[in-house]
Order: sequence, then structure tokens, then C-alpha cells
Amino acid sequence: MASISVLARTLLFNHSTTRFFSPFKPHSSPFLLQCATKTTCTLQQSRRNVIEILEERGLVESVTSDALRAACSSPVKVYCGFDPTGESLHLGNLLGIIVLSWFHRSGHGAVALIGGATARVGDPSGKSLERPELDTESLEKNTVGISNTIKRILGRGRNPNSSDSDLSVVILNNYDWWKEFSLLDFLKRVGRFARVGSMISKESVRKRLESEEGISFTEFTYQLLQGYDFLHLFQNEGISVQIGGSDQWGNITAGTELIRKILHVKDAYGLTFPLLLKSDGTKFGKSEDGAIWLSPKFLSPYKFYQYFFSITDDDVIRFLRILTFLDIEEIVALEGEMAKPGYVPNTAQRRLAEEVTRFVHGEEGLAEALQATEALRPGSGTKLDWKTIEGIAEDVPSCSLAYEEVLNLSLVDLSVSSGLFESKSAARRLLKQGGLYLNNSRVDSEGKRIEAADIVDGKVLLLSAGKKNKVLVRIA
Repeated sequence: MASISVLARTLLFNHSTTRFFSPFKPHSSPFLLQCATKTTCTLQQSRRNVIEILEERGLVESVTSDALRAACSSPVKVYCGFDPTGESLHLGNLLGIIVLSWFHRSGHGAVALIGGATARVGDPSGKSLERPELDTESLEKNTVGISNTIKRILGRGRNPNSSDSDLSVVILNNYDWWKEFSLLDFLKRVGRFARVGSMISKESVRKRLESEEGISFTEFTYQLLQGYDFLHLFQNEGISVQIGGSDQWGNITAGTELIRKILHVKDAYGLTFPLLLKSDGTKFGKSEDGAIWLSPKFLSPYKFYQYFFSITDDDVIRFLRILTFLDIEEIVALEGEMAKPGYVPNTAQRRLAEEVTRFVHGEEGLAEALQATEALRPGSGTKLDWKTIEGIAEDVPSCSLAYEEVLNLSLVDLSVSSGLFESKSAARRLLKQGGLYLNNSRVDSEGKRIEAADIVDGKVLLLSAGKKNKVLVRIA
């Protein structure tokens, strides 16, 4: 990567001769296709244009130029930015990863840019208040966390027909080029090309200016930092396309404008995709417990799977289009089945949950989620063991009781003391109706008492009231 000083000389003294690197010079990229020029290498004729694919699936909100479609008929390099404001990415970031993966699968170069520098400033887009400042230790920890998540997910998003062992997604960090930038450097190299009127007109800035909170100078300049990132990547990495959510339009166009003004070229493009919203207009990606994280460290594959399994019929087909890589024909066929008599409820939801969980957590994570789902299904007959329960332990309400308290205690009493029921009468009533389960087995006898053999591996008991209400009793 070019040093800042070299880049400065390029920007300040060679505007008339500076040209961007070809996206696929042999020395510059480990991606699937490498070409010396755009004219000597085009994508296979049988492969559809990635923009056409994205449009068909509802993944294109806006583009900065209609020329992007033609540009993508040859290999390009595309990037998406992720600011490390948390240790894990969440569902709101998933569309960026999916669109990157579509480019990657279509033979283009994919780059994930970690905003190690921009996270220190804070993006005002979609925010009503300024973000709290993050300390260096937190930023470094967050950077490692989301880098690992991106590697884990996009490493599985390879073209299945490629035998190129070097095929990978590149991860860069903008702190590498911003850390030695002084304020004077910034004003001279970037600020002189920015127009305040244009910056104020950006929606993210305008909304904050109209609010009581206002906007700080720090956040006001965020669009210039992101704009310069695009310029740097355009020149030094041959990246000509930036993608982001629709709330990033102002930041993305700041980059294309900067490239046009400094380099006098129009071959830089931006593409935005819609934000994830449910059919009722509410934000998709939040649960009662908070964000839906993409890292198993913060949310188990089981709970991740269950979130998608609970999607409504009104949303499931649209999410199959935008969040999976299933053929459109298969999704249309599934939509048709939903309207027919005899359709098994939640079939589409199950497919959605399986596909998204597989993409994010891999086959191993999906298997874990399915095993836990089966284990938690009352009446499934699944023999429970501690390993299975351990995988779901954090996703189910629990309590701790001493072994002496539990042994020989009536199930009805345990149901109340564990918090599963508020009263013994409620527990007895459900038991008589056949809805009370101990370790997935229906209990028919009101006189049932806990035996040592009931305690799974001597550690826990799983009580269920119907299909949804459960509690784990941990033996202390």
C-alpha cells in the first residue's frame, strides 16, 4: 500500500497524469479473475451481470450512475465499510455482507473495509445523537471481532465452481492511512475540494442540523473521511465501486465527487441497498433482548435460527429473496405453495432460517441450531444430554436450586419454585391438559416427583409448559 507521502505527491502534483489502477492488475489482487485491462478480460458470457441479479432480488436502492451495469460486465473491485463500534456485527450489517458476496460469487473482487479511523469520529447517518467516544483498547478489540466475523462468513461465500485456493475476501483498515494524517494534511488534500453547501445538503447532516441536538464539527466531517477512503482505495487498490445501505448515500457520493474533482475521472460508482425493514415498517434485526448479533459469542446459532423461524408470512418471501442465495425460481415456487391448501405452516420460514443460519454460522452452526431446536421441542422424544443443553442454556430462562431441594420434590412444586408457573393450580391444570413436560417427556401423573435419574448428567432439568414456555433448573 502506498505511503501517505507518496499519495500526497500524487494528489498535489500529478493531477494531469494520475490515472487509477486497473482493477485487476496481476500484482494487485488474489481474486478469482485477474486482468491487465478491462478490454482483454470480460466475465463469462453465461454469467449474469451482478447488477441484474441484485435488482431482481430487491437489493438495489440507488446507483450513482447507470454506467455501473456496463462496468460490471467486466471484473471490478467493490468494497463495503464496517465501523468497529461494537465487538460483533449485527443483522443490520448482513445485507452489506450479502451484496459483497454476490459480487464475489459473480467473479468480482470483494473488499471489506474496517473503519478503524472513522469509528473514532462517528457516522451521523441515521443517528439522532452523537456516539460516545470509543477508547483505543475497545476499538482494537472490536476490530478483531468484526474482522473475524467477516472472514468466517465471506470465507464460505466463495464461488463453488472455483478451484482457486487463493480466492478470498480482502480486509483492510482505514486507520492504516489515516493515522499519520495531520489536520493540515486533511485541509490541504481533502478540505479544499469540499463545498460546505453540498455537505450541508446531505440528508444525514440536514436532519441533525434541524434537531435540537445539532451536529458537531467532528461528525460533520465524517462524510469527507469516508469520501477520502474511496479516493485512497480507488487509487491504491483499484477499487471502483462502493456499496452501502441507503442511509450511506451521502457518504458514498462524497467519495465519487471527491474522485471526480481530484482525479478528473468518472469511473467510480456507488450502489446502495435498502435498509432491512419489516412489512409493518419496523426495523428488522432487533429482538426483545436487543440486536441480532452475527457472532456466536454474543448470540447462539440456535437463537439466531429461531429469530428467522419466527418471521411472519408477510415478510418471509421477501427475506428469502434478499437474505439467501436460493434461485428465484425456487422462491417463487415456494410462494405459490404457501397459497395452496395443504401447505405446511412455517415451511418457508424453516427454509429461510436454515439458509441464513448456514450462511452466517456454517453447516456446523446450523446443525447445532437444528439439534437444539429438536431438543427443546416438547414431546420430541430426544434424549437430552448436557452438551445439547449447554448450547441453549443462555437462551432459556433458568434458576439454580440445590440438589437436596430438588430431589423428591413434586413436579408441580418445582414448576412453581422455578418460575414456570405462578401457582400450583395453574401447573396442575396444564398437567391435566397434557401440556407439562419434564426433559421433553409429557408428564401425566400429578404425583410425579423428581428422581436422581431425571437430572440430566447430574446438572440440569428442563421444564416446559406447552411448546414455548420453558425453564432450565440448574442443580447447584
